[in-house]
Amino acid sequence: MKKFSQKDVLIKVFNYIKRYRIYLYISLVLSFVTVLLTLYIPKLTGQAVDFMFGPDQVDFKGVFGIITKIIVFVAITSAGQWLINLCNNKMTYNVVRDIRNDAFHKIQEMPLSYIDSHAYGEIESKIINDAAQFADGLLMGFTQFFSGVVTIIGTLVFMLTVNVGITIVVVAITPLSFLVAGFISKRTFQMFSEQSKIRGEQTGYINEMIEGQRVIKAFNQKEKVIEKFDVINERLREKSLKATFFSSLTNPSTRFINSLVYTGVGIFGALSVVYGRMSVGQLSAFLSYSNQYTKPFNEISGVITELQNAIACAASIFSFIEEKSEIPDKDDAIAPDHFEGNVKIDNISFSYVEGQKLIENFNLDIKPGQSIAIVGPTGCGKTTLINLLMRFYDVNKGAILVDGTDVRDISRGSLRNAYGMVLQETWLKSGTIRDNITMGNPDISDEEMRKIAKVCHIDSFIQKLPKKYDTVISENGEEFSQGQRQLMCIARVMMSKPSMMILDEATSSIDTRTEMKIQEAFNAMMEGRTSFVVAHRLSTIKNADIILVMNSGNIVEMGNHDKLMKEKGFYYNLYMSQFLGKAI
Repeated sequence: MKKFSQKDVLIKVFNYIKRYRIYLYISLVLSFVTVLLTLYIPKLTGQAVDFMFGPDQVDFKGVFGIITKIIVFVAITSAGQWLINLCNNKMTYNVVRDIRNDAFHKIQEMPLSYIDSHAYGEIESKIINDAAQFADGLLMGFTQFFSGVVTIIGTLVFMLTVNVGITIVVVAITPLSFLVAGFISKRTFQMFSEQSKIRGEQTGYINEMIEGQRVIKAFNQKEKVIEKFDVINERLREKSLKATFFSSLTNPSTRFINSLVYTGVGIFGALSVVYGRMSVGQLSAFLSYSNQYTKPFNEISGVITELQNAIACAASIFSFIEEKSEIPDKDDAIAPDHFEGNVKIDNISFSYVEGQKLIENFNLDIKPGQSIAIVGPTGCGKTTLINLLMRFYDVNKGAILVDGTDVRDISRGSLRNAYGMVLQETWLKSGTIRDNITMGNPDISDEEMRKIAKVCHIDSFIQKLPKKYDTVISENGEEFSQGQRQLMCIARVMMSKPSMMILDEATSSIDTRTEMKIQEAFNAMMEGRTSFVVAHRLSTIKNADIILVMNSGNIVEMGNHDKLMKEKGFYYNLYMSQFLGKAI
């Protein structure tokens, strides 16, 4: 994962902000106007003080004129502040929306190798939690940073117009605030980066434990699960406290320095009044200016914690967005609408981890319309072969050809549309049942949809629902049984009418009686289509044209059921052990 410095992160953030620079410009102009008016008020107050010469010596006309101006300035300033907040909110949440969009689009472009090697909760945390933390810090930064900078510059100008000497005293002490804030912020950035990383780890663990609650309860793992969570939670607590503690030192440190500024102004100002170099009203204005001058330092130092956290979270998101994408399709990649189904596997080798061999020198030539069953013990490479056929992964050596064309010369979209795929793991999206089962063929007629639904044995239970096919289901259809979800996934593939089929333990969650009926539907659908069937229940693949028996990534036997049974080899042992409970 790529690491970003604070400078790199800020450059990337400003690249996103550029799209909404109109809000930035408006916010800057309004900040300038509101700060200017706010800073002019102390000068007016000083003038009002000078209109009060002593008892019975008050220029009421002059005082009331100044009060009227102050009221008008305060009203304008309030309206300006409201507009500044509006602009900053629009800019911040538009930027965060764009970052989240880019991160989500990145998921669609990433190779499955990245998704498979990272906890889902960790990825979710980057897009949801880190983006939210970034938004909070960015909004606070915009709200206080712009007005703070303008306030500092403006007060310096106004102070120079009142007394140059005392202004120099103020400016001389100011760099101490920057030195302290800079020293602390450099050290807290790494702490907040580690905090963000552990937060992602914790989210991933929570996600994993929620999904596995049935297994956890079944195996009495409650105490171990809680113990591990407590360890992660304690690490997060320690990092969070450490990061917050060190970043919180900034505010009291700068407040102490700013108090020195105010004290210096008071001492030198009082001496100037005594020696007649400035009036009491001017001193009053200058004290107000020195307070307003130091206030932004206090405010900015107060949000250092949020800003450092925001930058660390942004770095986490950007490192995710900058991950390598899936190798793009070639510029001249073809995109056929239909495939005949001739699949040739030409001396391929593949491994997920370099140095750990999985599939070696694998060859196979499949004619259009043939049914290929793939069997073997767990971990022998059955699902890996399916991943290579769908080009979820690319082979390390050799080539896979479909209708004589290397799959790397075919667009991924076209290749994957050619396969109708039913996996052992069911997946249904939030939406209506109709949306889910017609995903691959949204233009299918209601009549044909119901016909296929009846074949797949889902129409009967769907008709019992209040809104039937327009019933909205939750994520992954948790209100249905595992078998019902599997049947809907099967119906989805049958409705898409693909050129070729891949069934990876497609009927594993279905009872035997229903499986026999579904098998009839599959047989009808697979007729004339090249089909790959991964199965542990060997009874479901007895009619396959070719049965590939795999072990340790290699084909150890190949033939139809009768041929392999006569040879009394690896397949024979698998079959007999499954049906008789022992190997022969």
